[in-house]
Amino acid sequence: MLNAFMRCLVATLLALLVTAAHATYPERPITLIVPWGAGGGTDATARIIGTLLEKELGQPVNVVNRTGGSGVVGHAAIASAPADGYTIGLITVEISMMHWQGLTELSGMSYTPIGLVNADPAGLQVRADAPYKNVNDLVTAIKANPGKFKASGTGQGGIWHLAIAGMLQDMKVDPSAAPWVPSNGAAPGLQDLVAGGVEIAPCSLPEARSLIDAGKVKSLAVMADKRAALYPNVPTLKEATGSNWTMAAWRGIAAPKGVPADVRDKLVAAIKKIVASKDYNDFMTQRGFGVIYEGPDDFGKFMAKADADLGATMKAVGIVK
Repeated sequence: MLNAFMRCLVATLLALLVTAAHATYPERPITLIVPWGAGGGTDATARIIGTLLEKELGQPVNVVNRTGGSGVVGHAAIASAPADGYTIGLITVEISMMHWQGLTELSGMSYTPIGLVNADPAGLQVRADAPYKNVNDLVTAIKANPGKFKASGTGQGGIWHLAIAGMLQDMKVDPSAAPWVPSNGAAPGLQDLVAGGVEIAPCSLPEARSLIDAGKVKSLAVMADKRAALYPNVPTLKEATGSNWTMAAWRGIAAPKGVPADVRDKLVAAIKKIVASKDYNDFMTQRGFGVIYEGPDDFGKFMAKADADLGATMKAVGIVK
């Protein structure tokens, strides 16, 4: 009888200690993992969030770049960290793509969603002197000359490749009619566009901003539900063609699966406040990055939809393994 009482007492005390520990979270520095290299858009977004998160939680936030494996290394490091809230990460759209390519078994379901914080829709860029006045003109030319109009802006099967492939598929055009030229990102793809090596660069408007402003490139449409604040005169794809196809590179804060609910809720509240803050919005606006917020439940649903949409598109272009 006494032993049973003691076991019950110990269990109660342990439960109280765990609750107390969570209630005072965080008690030490937090690590924010970035699956991509320093200096890029994901890194910049993570660092402004880290700075503001320090103010919200009262503890240092150390941003750590874990690169390699086309994003697999960093995403895996986030998913496999202890589920105590002291390691979180900025996961990206690639988490909805990598498992379809056979690179990892990870997916959006491998994490505790905290909040979606950014989305940059694909724009459809051509040279400024191109004869196409709108998307329909371009698509008509692609259909009439399959294989002639090449596109670039990321690696084979990357987000911008899927953007144009999905657009063409949605418009009943074989995606192979616009062959993809792999590149190491939007910047070299855009330079190839200006030089005449390719005819289309379907990347985000922030990435194309300098060349658009320089008058060397024009955007025919943005693959989003609404026009971009950066270039409000650029129509949405639906406005331009009637197509409902949308595609965006996105970023969101996530923690390892199994983080205690009270720790998660504290992180959720902090991220929600940060995304609504003037500091965050000013930082993102200055760089042309899109600001969007979805709480944990909606972020989880968002990732599930992205996974299904991207998987279908990747199957259509023959890059699912």
